[in-house]
Amino acid sequence: MTNFKCSLDILNECIPVFEMLKDRQRQQILVHLTEKGPLTVNEIVELSDLSRPAISHHLKLLLQSDLVTFNKIGTQRIYRAVLQPSILKLQELVDSLQRDL
Repeated sequence: MTNFKCSLDILNECIPVFEMLKDRQRQQILVHLTEKGPLTVNEIVELSDLSRPAISHHLKLLLQSDLVTFNKIGTQRIYRAVLQPSILKLQELVDSLQRDL
């Protein structure tokens, strides 16, 4: 039963990632950043059907959930995906669930 509790705790830690990734537009932004590397907001807008304010909104949410980060160069923000911590947490969840089988 201890492992099950542990699995639930880990699942609860993963929920913010699931919440962020359930949105199709955020998925698309992360795919662009993963495939193309660091991009400016304008570059993301060019790759998307979304408006600049919509992209900025999604980037803000992704920043808050630590799925992206940015460097500021002059007036531009260059965004990049930061997936490794979330991948490790999800792998921990999978490992914990497999132990519970």
